[in-house]
Amino acid sequence: MQLLHIDSSITGDASVSRQLTAQVVEAWKASHPGTQVTYLDLAVNAPNHFTMDAMAPRTGQTDGLTEAQKRENAVSEQLVSQFLAADVVVIGAPFYNFGIPTQLKAWIDRIAQPGRTFKYGANGPEGLAKGKTVIVASARGGVYSTSAGGQAMEHQESYLQTVMGFFGVTDVRFVRAEGVAMGPEAKAQALAAAAEHTRQHTAA
Repeated sequence: MQLLHIDSSITGDASVSRQLTAQVVEAWKASHPGTQVTYLDLAVNAPNHFTMDAMAPRTGQTDGLTEAQKRENAVSEQLVSQFLAADVVVIGAPFYNFGIPTQLKAWIDRIAQPGRTFKYGANGPEGLAKGKTVIVASARGGVYSTSAGGQAMEHQESYLQTVMGFFGVTDVRFVRAEGVAMGPEAKAQALAAAAEHTRQHTAA
């Protein structure tokens, strides 16, 4: 079994989402012996934001590519191949300004490739990355899941659920710690809840 472990937080050792992904990966390995882990740190090795140089090879252009287009295409190819090779993907997703980090969005832009992760047919879009399990380690300073107003401002978990579904991934699980900036007691409660989510979502 191949597991792709992705972190995207910019806060290093202070990151709650990094703490959560590490716990999820260790719990998964403990309950699924033989799992092979590949690690991707998007805060350290972020792909460039999506540009026409990255887009050109996807429009059917294969001849006359510039060196910049070839270079950007190689990055996209590496990332999408890595994603497609994984049986399980653990994504660390902190909550920045009501959404995900730009580094994580840049990764999604690179793996959203027609003919690789999705296609359009007579009945509309079809995801091509079926059969995977995606576990999102979600960290939030405030609480957004318990009210209609909070849910309306949340474009982190909802976005990842949508885009992974577009890729054909129906097994998307969330390990959530929210309210971590609301004082020590709230943070402790959030981490305890996340630990229980981890136990549930990584069991064999």
